[in-house]
Amino acid sequence: MSSPFADLLGTLVRQRGVMGGLVVSESDGIIVDATLQVGIKGNVVAALAASLFRKARLSSAAAGLGEAMFLTLEAEHGRVCAAGRSDLILVTIADPRTNLGLLRVEMLKGLEGGTLS
Repeated sequence: MSSPFADLLGTLVRQRGVMGGLVVSESDGIIVDATLQVGIKGNVVAALAASLFRKARLSSAAAGLGEAMFLTLEAEHGRVCAAGRSDLILVTIADPRTNLGLLRVEMLKGLEGGTLS
């Protein structure tokens, strides 16, 4: 039996350079569903992304900018992207050469579909 997030995660991990996609609880960083390449530390990435996104959302609201919807962490060996509008956030892990614009569009399109609402 597939989860309600299977199609969304499948679309994301088919993007060139994407090594994994996760649906994570923002409040505690627990993985709800994931599609990951072997060797990816999903629990670590989930906790990191949830913490960063939660802090970005609070900071954005405090600054009067409205609700944060998309966050990118760029590091030497890759990127972690997070997007969300509810307690669940969509997270992708990608290598540095990934087309960030295309990935962002696909993630936000996934949010618009209402799967995470």
